[in-house]
Order: sequence, then structure tokens, then C-alpha cells
Amino acid sequence: MLMELRQLEYLVAVAEEAGFTRAAERLHVAQPGVSAQIRRLEREFGEELLDRTGRTVRLTEAGATVLPYARAALAAVAGARLAVDELAGLVRGRVAMGVVTACGGLDLAGLLAGFHHDHPGVEISLAEDNSDRLLAGVCAGGLDLAVVGLAGPPPDGVRTQVVLAEELVAAVALDDPLAIVTEITIAELCERALISLPAGTGMRACLDEACAAEGRRPRIAFEASDPGVLAQLAARGLGVAILPASAVTARPDRLHGIPVRPGLRSRVELAWRADGPTSPAARALVRHARAVFADG
Repeated sequence: MLMELRQLEYLVAVAEEAGFTRAAERLHVAQPGVSAQIRRLEREFGEELLDRTGRTVRLTEAGATVLPYARAALAAVAGARLAVDELAGLVRGRVAMGVVTACGGLDLAGLLAGFHHDHPGVEISLAEDNSDRLLAGVCAGGLDLAVVGLAGPPPDGVRTQVVLAEELVAAVALDDPLAIVTEITIAELCERALISLPAGTGMRACLDEACAAEGRRPRIAFEASDPGVLAQLAARGLGVAILPASAVTARPDRLHGIPVRPGLRSRVELAWRADGPTSPAARALVRHARAVFADG
């Protein structure tokens, strides 16, 4: 049997796209070429692999039997190529990275630029989301690496490295009566209208857990995903914002920061799968990020 890898690739594409035209577009080849190669494959097997009689193309019983073997063959070849590339120091492929919304204080652009310089053959995608969804993406394998905010331990199956830890303070407008207070307790904080990041973020988890430890729930008046917006709302006298201390000291003419007792601390961490990244490109990204932030 003289079947070619591209014939198997075409079969997989047609099966997944349920049509020759969409498969050809995905493969960036002409549609007649896809049809011709699959016809050759069917002649070699002596069986029709696709049912072309309906509006969508479907696998025949023989095609359904062949499909997992075709996928396995393509995966084996891709794995062999990656292994050889890694041995030669030539990392290729794709990596997916996630970052928590409004993650200030970290030079992510510099990190990615440095990685691209060292590994120009790797495609990089970057997504922004809340920490809980980013961690779920790491656990599920959709993300190779994420920068997340954490208040407690990471979930099972995830390893982390702290890159930034900072005290959270209660931020109020300069004309707020609280602006003369030197510290505020969690219990006192829960009596105020609070301005916070949404649930699923590390800073919000830190606040919620501290309040729960006191048997209380925070009164959230406003939520926003950008700490800068929280600062603006607090400066307008709309409530007490829970912010990193650095975000308050950067606005001394508008905000007063009050330490909270017991102290609130939020961490920004790198997160990746505990069983290790699955590709050479992903392993290179994790190594690079860990080294960059270790040096910082």
C-alpha cells in the first residue's frame, strides 16, 4: 500500500470539516486536489471512506474505522519532528499564554519579545481573562502558561512561581472621613461600600477569604476589571477601593491608602501544569518566563 501522509491529512480534514470545500480552505489547497487524493486513498483500501450523497460529507463505516489510525499516524509524525527539532535545538510550534486582566507591574511585552527573539519559529497567542478561568485553561491544557492572581494555594495539578507579592490597602478619597485613619480592620471594612475587582480575580479572592474568616461578607458597591477604574471611583468618593499599595502611592493627590488588619496580600504568579508542558515550545516558554521573573 503506497498511501501518503497528505492523503491521511486530507481525510482527517474532510471528516472534521464535513465537506471538501471547507477542508481545502483549511489546508490551503485546491478542492479538486483534495477530492483526487482521497479517491486514490479509497482505491488503495478498496472501500469508500466518505459518503458523498448528502448535503454534508460523512464518514462511511470503513472511513470511521480508518480515521483514528490516520490521526495517530499524523500525530506520530508531528511528534517525531518535534523530537528531532528539540534535539537539534530548533524549537517550533505554537504556545498559548494567558494573563490576568489589567496585570500591571510586569513587563509581559518584554518577556514575549525575548522569547520570540530566541525562538522565532514558535507562534505565540496571548489571551486575557480572570484568574479562575486562566487556571482552568492551564488544567485543561488549552493554555501552556498563565500569569494569574492568587490569594491561596494553586489548584491541584498546577505549579506556580511567585513573581509579585504586594500588600492590599483600603483606598479612599482625600476628603473621605476615613482619610485620617491609620488602619482599618476587616470587620470595619465590611461595614463600608467597597469597590473591588470581580470574583475570579486574585485580589477579590483575597478580600472574600479575609471577610469569610471574620464571619462576614463584603458589601460590594462597584466592580471593575481595571484597577485604574477602581481608583477613579474611589477618588470620586463612591466607596472604599481595595487596591495594591503601589496603585495608591502613585496617586498621592487623589487617594489615601489605609493598611488593613489583619493584612491583605495578593500574589501574581506564573502557573503551568504540574505534569509539565506537553511540547518543546511550551517547555521553552515556561523555562524562559521562569528565568525572566527569577532574574527580576
